[in-house]
Amino acid sequence: MKFIIYFCCILFFATQVNAQKITDTVDARKSLNQATDAIRAAFAKKDVDLVVQLHSPEIIKYFGGNNVVFGRAALKRSLTDWFNNAKKIEFIGNRVESTIFTGNTAVQTVIYAIKTTPGDGGPPVIARGRSMVVFVRDKSSPTGWLSLREITQEAP
Repeated sequence: MKFIIYFCCILFFATQVNAQKITDTVDARKSLNQATDAIRAAFAKKDVDLVVQLHSPEIIKYFGGNNVVFGRAALKRSLTDWFNNAKKIEFIGNRVESTIFTGNTAVQTVIYAIKTTPGDGGPPVIARGRSMVVFVRDKSSPTGWLSLREITQEAP
């Protein structure tokens, strides 16, 4: 009898330790959608400070090759340069391919297109790509979510 109780306890704890807790709810999707909407709106307003606030202090963004941004200070420098040289920045495409929630984390892949109109009067440039972003719930964020990791590649 002791063996059966011992075995049941081990089995119970083992399944709880190894199981992923999928936390995909209507409310979770709604709040993440609001967070991603806020990021795109901040880009459109060229609001560097808000964009930075919507990213974790430990943000790492991988843009290919050696183009990697580590931390909020580097993100702020990168955005400031881009925003200062642009007359207008707008997301003209943002198609969510997949989203998964587990615990307080969400991972989302998106096909995006960003149109940047240069401040010097040159023709607009459209950057198209696929991104995978890891978001974490965080009470310090204006939206309740922070972008923790992002990796981009050329869109198909």
